[in-house]
Amino acid sequence: MDFHTRPTLFSEIAHGLGFWTDRSAVHEAAAHGRTAELRQLIKNGALVNIVAVDSITPLHEACIQGQTQCVQLLLEAGAHVNARNIDGSTPLCDACAAGNLECVKLLLEYGAMVNPPLFTFSPLHEACMGGNVECVRLMIAKGALMEAHDCHFGTPLHVACARQHLDCVKILLNAGANVNAAKIHETALHHAAKANNLELIELLVEFGGNIFARDNLGKKPIHYTSPGSAAALCLKFYEANSREWETCRLHW
Repeated sequence: MDFHTRPTLFSEIAHGLGFWTDRSAVHEAAAHGRTAELRQLIKNGALVNIVAVDSITPLHEACIQGQTQCVQLLLEAGAHVNARNIDGSTPLCDACAAGNLECVKLLLEYGAMVNPPLFTFSPLHEACMGGNVECVRLMIAKGALMEAHDCHFGTPLHVACARQHLDCVKILLNAGANVNAAKIHETALHHAAKANNLELIELLVEFGGNIFARDNLGKKPIHYTSPGSAAALCLKFYEANSREWETCRLHW
């Protein structure tokens, strides 16, 4: 076996998805929503699970571009619904990132895993990253783990706060997400403070966010706000009246 044959054999053995290629006609048709062309390619025997050098399948392409009809054609033709690209993302991750609810529903019908095993950045993370509210709701309804933790981004709540997607934060908190989950000791409240987002800060504190939590640098959320800003004054007020505030919150 020479050097040039190794990638092909490795891909077939390790991925079970077909052989390596730069980019196929199936990828192109799927990405651009050319359903008639894709249907003909499939009819002519084209491999729907062919992978590009980055392990992206045509199904990944169709999902990230929100091409619902192409997603349907590929799944009907046997596309692997839980295939992973080189970053570990599944088609469901891509559909959630794109915010295409119809694609998401279709993938779930064909057995897409809401909580892929040995996975870090989950479909719920992707939905929160994009601020795709309906996808967030659906993932939670389907049993997505709200405490799924990515070593770089933390939990979905961290992601939603870092991106300042208030509606996603509300959904997560109302569904029971841990408001004080830590990423290297950094909480969602730290993210809200860094953004000087007063509405986010008030929401997180209302749900029990710890205003005194310190990150790995020993900093509290207030240390990340701009001096004199509404966010800084808000956190200063909460710190000064922490006992009274906590008593009121517990009686709601």
